[in-house]
Amino acid sequence: MTDRIPFRVAPMLATLVRSPFDRPGWVYEEKYDGIRILAYKEGRHVRLLSRNAKDRTDTYQGVAAAVGALPARTLLIDGEVVAFDRAGVSRFQLLQQGRAAPAYAVFDCLYANGRDLRREPLSTRREALEEAVEARGPLRLSRRLAGDGLASYRVAKRKGYEGIVAKELTAPYVEGRSTAWLKVKVHQEDEFVIVGYTPPEGRRIRFGALLLGAYDHGRLRYVGKVGTGFSDASLSELYRTFRPLVRKTSPFDDPPRERGATYLAPKLVAQIAFEEWTADRKLRQPVFLGLRDDKRPADVTLPEGPA
Repeated sequence: MTDRIPFRVAPMLATLVRSPFDRPGWVYEEKYDGIRILAYKEGRHVRLLSRNAKDRTDTYQGVAAAVGALPARTLLIDGEVVAFDRAGVSRFQLLQQGRAAPAYAVFDCLYANGRDLRREPLSTRREALEEAVEARGPLRLSRRLAGDGLASYRVAKRKGYEGIVAKELTAPYVEGRSTAWLKVKVHQEDEFVIVGYTPPEGRRIRFGALLLGAYDHGRLRYVGKVGTGFSDASLSELYRTFRPLVRKTSPFDDPPRERGATYLAPKLVAQIAFEEWTADRKLRQPVFLGLRDDKRPADVTLPEGPA
């Protein structure tokens, strides 16, 4: 048996739905707030690849070492690198700021010891995952919640999880967005494109607020601005990152009326927490959590239907 996995994959992605539900033949798992990672173990060699195929092996060396210590000669597992708070809840901000040790919450197995599992049902892949991965060190098996979807949502809400992911047990693993995996969020948190910034006011340094956008059928729409969630250090670091991206004209299809705004090429993606969408599709009470280099700006889209 060769130690080479004969393929590379893009991850299977869940489709966002607005309300929790319960269906026969579905299972419900905790939705993690971290960085999606596919881990390839080929003999003694391990590579951790992000959602957009960036190599994160050196970034998460402890995770890579733990995967490398697993007994399977060849293994491809899918999961999320996260950082947990004291209550055991994953927080992207803790991971982004390096304030907690990274863990790897794994939820799928695509290949094990020469066997391609992608066309097998989720129930079979989960069995293979539990056989291949022991929850020790930084490795975790994704939390299965209550068998009832509505009860699972109540558990997630009570414990402060980001949300739940519902998965059809008979579904194969497919690349890209799928309706066999559906996610329901408890907390409003999403990615948005950074498209500019306003001048600083008062004691604020570097800039005042970030102008945010999302794509709507190919057009970059303005969704609001965020002026909280920054430290003096992050303001300075972001400002240095922005300088090469400054442009003279707005890339928005519907630019806001912001006096003195500086516009940027839409190359950066930010993680933003917010209270809700307003009726005119703007963010209410947004808070900046950090930059994301594992998401392409073109993949940041407005939710379908009314806000």
